[in-house]
Formats: sequence, C-alpha cells, structure tokens
Amino acid sequence: MKKEAVSYAGFRLSKLNTPEFSHLKLLLGWVVYFVFYFLTENLIPAEKCHLMHCWLDDVIPFCEYFFIPYTFWYILIVISLLYFLRYNVDSFKKLQTYIIITQIVAMAVYIIYPSRQELRPVMFERDNFFTHLAALIYSIDTNTGVCPSLHVAYSLGIASVWLKEKDVSWLWKGFVTVAVILICLSTMFVKQHSTVDVLAAIPLGLLAEFIVYKDFYIKKFRKVPEMQ
Repeated sequence: MKKEAVSYAGFRLSKLNTPEFSHLKLLLGWVVYFVFYFLTENLIPAEKCHLMHCWLDDVIPFCEYFFIPYTFWYILIVISLLYFLRYNVDSFKKLQTYIIITQIVAMAVYIIYPSRQELRPVMFERDNFFTHLAALIYSIDTNTGVCPSLHVAYSLGIASVWLKEKDVSWLWKGFVTVAVILICLSTMFVKQHSTVDVLAAIPLGLLAEFIVYKDFYIKKFRKVPEMQ
C-alpha cells in the first residue's frame, strides 16, 4: 500500500499555520477565484464583451457526447488535488500554484478585455441525456468570460504534474494524457469555447509552467560537464 505523505486525521484549524498543514492554505485560492468568477459573470454585461470567433468554430460541429470528457474535467481536478494532498505535498503545491496563476491571469484578462462567444446551438437535433446536460450547463454557466479557457489551462497543468510524477504507472499517465486531450477538444465540440479561447490558454499554461517548474527544467536540461 502506498505510504501517505501527510496524515490529516489530527488536523485542526489551529494547526493551519504549522509546517505539516500550511500547504492547505493554497486551497483558499479557490475561494478568491469563485468570488471573482461571480463578480465578472454578473457585473460585466454581455454587450460590453468582445466576441470570440474564428473560421474553425464554424467547421467544428456540436456533439453532445463530448460532455463526457467536458464534465470529467471536474472529477479529474478533485482526484488530482486529493491524490497529491495525500501522497505528494510538493506536487500538490505545484499543481495548486499552477491553477492559482492561471486563475489570476485569466480573471485579469476577463476584466480588462471581457469576452463572450455565440456558438451554442439554439435547438438540439437530438433529445437525450447529454443534450439535457448541455441545457443544464448552459443555464448555469454563461457565455461570457471565455478567453482564455480555464478548462484548457487547468487541464494542461494537471497533465504536466502527473507526467512528472515518479511513483505513478505509465498506464495512468497515458489515461490522463488522453483525458486531457479530449477535455481540451470537448470545449469546442460542446460549444462552450471558441478555438480562439483554447489557443489563448496555451501561452497561459506555458507561463504557469515556467513559473512553477523553472527549477525542474533548469535541472533537467543543465549540461553535464564533459569528462576531461
């Protein structure tokens, strides 16, 4: 059985500032994010948002079955954070820091350059569980604050941290890689994001990758002095 890095059985709020549990404070980033998400979603009118669109959006069809990987994204975030909380605190810190960086930059962009998309189908061609799910998600999540896509940015961070994990099988790493690819594609096929939003998330992910893993890459690519 895999050994736990930290036992949370004895955790109390009074111990939050101790070295053993101080990493949990990073989770407060989600509280700040949801506050700003609520504000940007409700205080920035759609008519003041810039329309995100490119020719690829008209080529990519709506496919409700892509809501499977799209919604699996939420599960993957929870699984990843809980796993690293339990078994690798350093990886948890890196993933949560990666997420916080993308959240801060994305929210700043949403405020400075508010965006929206008009890609959602007016009517669904089929009537099934997934189109009902689509209608539910559309009703909860507005079509504003879309560029860059945090769905994509988070996914890049999740793939990055799992692929660097030493004590994880390549089977799981392969699964996560395929899942992340499908998640990124799903944002366009379920018409939650324009291709522009997806492409904009890539440099955002690279920025977070550089900040979080700079030392990792310096160590990895440092040239070994030649033997004399």
